[in-house]
Amino acid sequence: MSCLLLQSFSLLVFLLATALPASALVEIGRPGEDPLVIEDVYLREGTAFVSIDDVMAALALEGTWNSVAHVYVIKTPHGSAIISPGSQYLKLGDNFIPISHRPRFIDGKLQVSEVFLLRQLAPLLTEPIHYRNHNPPAATKSEDPLDRLFAFLLRKKEPVADVSKWIVSIDPGHGGEDSGALGLNGSKEKAVTLAVGQRLEKLLKMHQDAPVVLTRDGDYALNMDRRLEVVAKGQSDVLISLHAQAFFSEEASGVNLYVQPQTERDVPDGLVVENSSLKLAERLREKLQKNGFVVNAIKELPIYPLGRGDLPRVLVEMGSLTNSIDLTTLQDPIRQQDFARALFDGLQAFFDSFSGVSQ
Repeated sequence: MSCLLLQSFSLLVFLLATALPASALVEIGRPGEDPLVIEDVYLREGTAFVSIDDVMAALALEGTWNSVAHVYVIKTPHGSAIISPGSQYLKLGDNFIPISHRPRFIDGKLQVSEVFLLRQLAPLLTEPIHYRNHNPPAATKSEDPLDRLFAFLLRKKEPVADVSKWIVSIDPGHGGEDSGALGLNGSKEKAVTLAVGQRLEKLLKMHQDAPVVLTRDGDYALNMDRRLEVVAKGQSDVLISLHAQAFFSEEASGVNLYVQPQTERDVPDGLVVENSSLKLAERLREKLQKNGFVVNAIKELPIYPLGRGDLPRVLVEMGSLTNSIDLTTLQDPIRQQDFARALFDGLQAFFDSFSGVSQ
C-alpha cells in the first residue's frame, strides 16, 4: 500500500492571489476548472470539516451513502474507498489507511476534514486537486487572566475554558400569533429575530464543537418557561435574546443592549466580582460598532426575558422597525448576516477572555 501511495501521490494545492468574498471559506476543484466555493465549513479538532457530498461534486467523483451498512463509498481510480462516521480508517480493498480526524455528521451531513482530503483522498486520484482554505483555523492564544475567573465563581456550572465547548442559547423573540413589534410596511419583529437567530446559530455550529440551542426554529409561539428552560436547568453557558423595537417617532433608531443588574453576593472582602453579562454586552457592542452598527447604550435593567441567575445573558434590541434606515438593515439578508457575524465575534471575544482560566 505504501508503494501505491508514493506512486499515486499527486496532490497539488494552488495558492491564489485573488481574494474571494468574506463569506467564502474553502474552494476545491480540479486543475484548469473553476473551483467550487464551499461556505459551510465547520471547525472541529483544530481543522476544517466540509461535506463529503460537496467534495464529490467539486472533484467530479462518484460517492454514495449506504444507509444499511452506514458507510460512504467513494469510487477512485484505485478502487472503492470506504469511510464511515466515527471510524479512524479508510478502507481500500484489503488495506486500511489511518484517518487522523474521523468523519462525523454535522447538521445532518457527513463531513470530512481537510486533512483527510489532502492526506488520504488526494493520493488516490490520478490528477492533482485544487484546494484553498481562505480562513484557516488560527492557533489558540494562551493567557492567564485569573482576575477574570471571579465572574463565574458562584455559578453552579464550572466555567468553560475551551472556547469551542461553550453552549450558546439563542432566543429569537416572539413567534406564531405573537408578532412582536409592528413596523413600517407591515414588518414584524418575529420575522427579523428568527432570521438573525438562525444565521447566528449557523455560524456557531460551524465554529464550535458544542450544542447550539435555538429556542424556536420556525414561526410558532413559546411561553417564557419554554424559552428559559435550558437556562433554568443549567444546560447553557450563555444566552442571547434577540428582539427589535417600534416607536411612535421614526427618529428613534439604533441597537440597544440590556443586561440584568449585578446582584449582591457573599464574597471575600476586597474581591470584586464583575458582571459577566455586562462584560459580554461590552464585547458585543465592540463588534457591532466595528461592523458599522450604531449601538446606543448598554442598560442594566431587570428584563423579564433574560430570566434569573448568574448566567451571562444579553437582550439585544437590534433596531427600530419604525425607522426606515433600521428597517432596511434588519430586512436585508446581507446586513442580517453582518449582524449575526458581529454577535458571533462578540461571543468569541467573550469566550477568549476565559481561555487561560483553569477549571
